[in-house]
Amino acid sequence: MQTTPAVAGQVSRAEREPGSRAPLSEGDGSPVIRVEGLRKTYQTARGALTLFEDLDFQVEAREMVAIVGQSGAGKSTLLHILGALDAPSAGKVYCASTDVAALNPRQAAAFRNREIGYLWQFHYLLPEFTAQENVAMPLMARGVRRQDAEAVAVNWLREVGLEDRGDHRAGELSGGEQQRVALARALVNNPRLLLADEPTGDLDSITAGRVFELIARLHASHGLTSVLVTHNMDLAAHCTRVLRLEGGRLTTVPQMGNPAGSA
Repeated sequence: MQTTPAVAGQVSRAEREPGSRAPLSEGDGSPVIRVEGLRKTYQTARGALTLFEDLDFQVEAREMVAIVGQSGAGKSTLLHILGALDAPSAGKVYCASTDVAALNPRQAAAFRNREIGYLWQFHYLLPEFTAQENVAMPLMARGVRRQDAEAVAVNWLREVGLEDRGDHRAGELSGGEQQRVALARALVNNPRLLLADEPTGDLDSITAGRVFELIARLHASHGLTSVLVTHNMDLAAHCTRVLRLEGGRLTTVPQMGNPAGSA
């Protein structure tokens, strides 16, 4: 299904329906994420707490990378730094060709809205709005007319299999349906990068598997680069690469099976 001419005339390339997105890679072979010498230190009542020291890694275009590790290792903090929600204490963080560590708060907000899709453990849907309205909100935040934004939202609800639930509010949806709406909202701006923090952690094992399969399908079909924080090693094993964060270092976890996006 194609966007109507009226919508196409007023919604940019990055805001059109799922099937119309342009390739995100410029073809120069550059990684989507490049981290160099990352350090993150917090001041606590007991003194300085350093989560990372001289951390280096990169994520290539269209990779689906899982980050695993014990609670408190800094996985969520690392995800926040990649998405310009937190700032490093030192080092360089290049994400989608942007030095996110150098952005001021206003630039960071614009960068997040343009380049990043976020999916959290809890869906954070606004309860007073319908599923369709929740999905449309990131577009309206960019100045897209409500009518046009909701037309795009309908397409994304179809992508996640909820086209018949668009007029339902969050409380009328199951946990899995709420997370699928949150996924549609994360991708409605057609971001370059999907960052997901325990996206199935609040779901039962069967529903978690179905939501992960949907994330993996959309990752592949829309050419996303995805970084997922998870405690679920069974799901992590289906990513193209698994990294363990421990002692402020990332190490590769050997894996078996059929990673997302592979043949």
